[in-house]
Amino acid sequence: MLGTGDLPGVNATLNATTAVLLAVGYRLIRLGHRRAHRAVMLSAFALSVLFLVSYLWYHAHAGTTRFPGRGWVRPLYFAILLSHTVLAAAIVPLVLVTLTRALRADVSAHRRLARWTLPIWLYVSATGVVIYAMLNRLSW
Repeated sequence: MLGTGDLPGVNATLNATTAVLLAVGYRLIRLGHRRAHRAVMLSAFALSVLFLVSYLWYHAHAGTTRFPGRGWVRPLYFAILLSHTVLAAAIVPLVLVTLTRALRADVSAHRRLARWTLPIWLYVSATGVVIYAMLNRLSW
């Protein structure tokens, strides 16, 4: 059974897996494999929803984690955290609208918005893993 202390690692794994799925989904659509693209992107969405629920539960029960680093790495961490946080807030409606357009088969509108959604979603997923590593795995 997982405890609250295990959730940051679980969340980082969900973020990393989402990033991989996003890259695979992009590759699949570039190759013209629409059904596989759809399945992979829906999986990325499901993992992101699971991440969000787990993240909110963790922070409701464990609070915040202070960054232990000093020196040059401290402003780097906060720059990554700030960009991640701002884009994480923005990505939720972007993903929902992009997904809705895809499910409604409005391909051209989906494609236009997905060109913005994909790189932002990928950045948020990847920087989530970086933030986890900087907080929990690297020695400062």
